[in-house]
Amino acid sequence: MLRGGTVAVWLSLSAACAGGAQPPAPPTPQDDSPPTEAAAAFASTYQPMPSQTTVLRGATVMTAAGPTMERADVLLVDGLVEAVGPDLDAPAGAREIDATGKWVTPGIIDTHSHMGVYAAPGDASLSDGNEATSPNTAEVWAEHSVWPHDPQYALALAGGVTTFHVLPGSANLFGGRGVTLRNVPSRTMQGMKFPDAPYTLKMACGENPKRVYGGRGRSPSTRMGNVAGYRSAWIEAADYKRKTDKWEADGADPAQRPKRNLRLETLAGVLAGEIRIQNHCYRGDEMAVMLDIAAEFGYEIASFHHAVEAYKVRDRLAETGTCASMWADWWGFKLESYDGIRANIALVEDAGACAILHTDDSGGVQRMNVDAAVALAAGLEAGLDLDRDDALRWITINPARALGVEDEVGSLETGKRADVVIWSGDPFSIYSRAELVLIDGAIAYDRSDPEHQPLADFMLGILPEEVTP
Repeated sequence: MLRGGTVAVWLSLSAACAGGAQPPAPPTPQDDSPPTEAAAAFASTYQPMPSQTTVLRGATVMTAAGPTMERADVLLVDGLVEAVGPDLDAPAGAREIDATGKWVTPGIIDTHSHMGVYAAPGDASLSDGNEATSPNTAEVWAEHSVWPHDPQYALALAGGVTTFHVLPGSANLFGGRGVTLRNVPSRTMQGMKFPDAPYTLKMACGENPKRVYGGRGRSPSTRMGNVAGYRSAWIEAADYKRKTDKWEADGADPAQRPKRNLRLETLAGVLAGEIRIQNHCYRGDEMAVMLDIAAEFGYEIASFHHAVEAYKVRDRLAETGTCASMWADWWGFKLESYDGIRANIALVEDAGACAILHTDDSGGVQRMNVDAAVALAAGLEAGLDLDRDDALRWITINPARALGVEDEVGSLETGKRADVVIWSGDPFSIYSRAELVLIDGAIAYDRSDPEHQPLADFMLGILPEEVTP
């Protein structure tokens, strides 16, 4: 199904985050089927590709869990990291890879992607990321729009991306559930789904919701309308949760079960601490308002996204344990994004908060290492005490933390999934390339071997004449 090739396809940020043609009528957010059946229907079927015991020899190893090690080995057994250090003993029969002169890092993770929901080619028929039919569409799930044959996945893989998080667009106050995917070939979305990764809920503040709905003569048309919309929804969700909790406490009699509501089910999942908030928000003052709303209703925000003014509230981000997903040097494309600075990521890191470099872009996801280098350079120019290990965490363990999968991926530590990238040189040099990418210890991409360069079905081309009817 998958074999060699490259193609570059860009999808516009505006399309991803706030636009699209007038959609059909909104879905009815009720479903009378039992919740356990609905959840099971979309359960992960991910199975790691076959791997063999492998030892990487003599590399410069960056673990994202400690300082860089020179001339170190990495031992991978049964798809997991077994050990990292100098002169490791390997079991008999292990595959040995001479990584002398190479650099080794964990697989890269992007917290903000629309791959699969705005699949390539960028045609309207594949524009499935923004259910812009109501300010609150918490009932929709991005995974139900994911096309598992999007050619963009392979391009991200060639850039060392092993895990990515797909979100709905940001037209709505509540955009719907996000899903974390493994970057592997699969016939189905479920086959890519990161096992047991928590669901997320996309929220958006600022210009997008008020522009989309104010332009239709309905609420919200102002930022105060945005906030009223959030608070009203949380009040309704809290009431729904109270009724459901009471039903369960009273014995969960099926005959007495409150009618299910998919929209409120997602919001109640946030209040129960089961679903993590990923919040599109540019301005620092609006991030502070969103943190206050979270405190009012008793939930946490895992990460702000597109947080170009995170540097203004970095102390509050550190206090609340809230991550900020940011760009290295992209701002100024609309008014709420005007006050970006190049040292944004570095200043958030310096404050002790969880700094993340994200993309929201199918082109940017192919060079996250380079963008991290740009952000690192800006921090060093600002006089901050930073190094390559800090920059590596911005694209590995910190995004894993925001997605709730930090115990499994994001660093090279014993027992974690063997998601590993071997780079031709310093990963923060524009001249370096990902030469070999392993996912769960299996070779997912090999720059020197076309048999390990995924090519989606859509890129195979038309059938040769001799096999056409």
